[in-house]
Amino acid sequence: MTILITGGAGFIGGAVVDAAIAAGHAVRVLDSLRADVHGPDPVVDPRVEFVRGDVRDPATVAGALEGVEVVCHQAAKVGLGVDFSDAPDYVGSNDLGTAVLLSAMAAAGIRRLVVASSMVVYGEGSYRGPAGITRPAARRVDDLDAGRFDPRDDNGDLLSPELITEDAPLDPRNVYAASKLAQEHLATSWARSTGGVAVALRYHNVYGPGMPQNTPYAGVASLFRSALELGEAPRVFEDGAQRRDFVHVRDVASANLAAIDWTLGADPGTFRPFNVGSGVVHTIGEMAQQLAQHAGGPEPVVTGEYRLGDVRHITASSQRLGSELGWAPSITFEEGMREFATAPLRAAVGEASAG
Repeated sequence: MTILITGGAGFIGGAVVDAAIAAGHAVRVLDSLRADVHGPDPVVDPRVEFVRGDVRDPATVAGALEGVEVVCHQAAKVGLGVDFSDAPDYVGSNDLGTAVLLSAMAAAGIRRLVVASSMVVYGEGSYRGPAGITRPAARRVDDLDAGRFDPRDDNGDLLSPELITEDAPLDPRNVYAASKLAQEHLATSWARSTGGVAVALRYHNVYGPGMPQNTPYAGVASLFRSALELGEAPRVFEDGAQRRDFVHVRDVASANLAAIDWTLGADPGTFRPFNVGSGVVHTIGEMAQQLAQHAGGPEPVVTGEYRLGDVRHITASSQRLGSELGWAPSITFEEGMREFATAPLRAAVGEASAG
């Protein structure tokens, strides 16, 4: 099978390339090799057919789709961003790029798509209160300033975090999240319009070798790892008790291949989202502690700082991915952190996006 992987020179895209080649597929990569992501001397995998170009360019995309049977769309600007001035780049890179790709796929008669989505489409995670499952409102600045980080109900009682399922209401709370949900809506419309099959993989906190180094867009795992490489203590925001699901990039890659296989037998017009997580809950503080221990670095520092737009707790139920696609993670948190603590990172290239 010939697979087009957009953003295939990036962190997650590169892992998907490795997995696809190992499975015997022919791989074509479309990547712009943005200098703010890949640096001045980008490395292209010699095993793939490489097309350098922007996913927002219709002619380039049309050429990259020739002879392709399925598209794995990883190209995107990722992360929370620095401030709202990032909004045009998020919307252009993620939503316009997806629209151009889907339009070209429709014209080329390609009817199978796997798109990288994110846990951020849910907003704040799922919680249980006295009245049952609930979704709290966005946290208030005065609570955050006072160190009251955990969501509460209308009576001021603490809510208990739960695993979130794909059927939970979607509530994006920052520009990146809104752009990822728009990608899902575009994919849904494309599937219905063309009779295609689209899978959205809602990644939880992905980490692993080859993460971008020391950029605000790369995620907390990279920031901690980058600090340790400089001999500095990881700086943990809030109180470090934020619950997350950390999933290794090689497991994310295997989930992409499982989704590609699943599209072969799905009914025309289908759009199906799947959480991609390890299924095991850990805190951000635990991750910082593990990395510091395995790297032999200084102990993490809990700062009490916060970022507006961050959510408190978001953890996945990946049961659907297991039961419907036969997927299971293969790398435990302890194994993954031990490897990641000393694994090579991509060189720092300034303020960057991915894909």
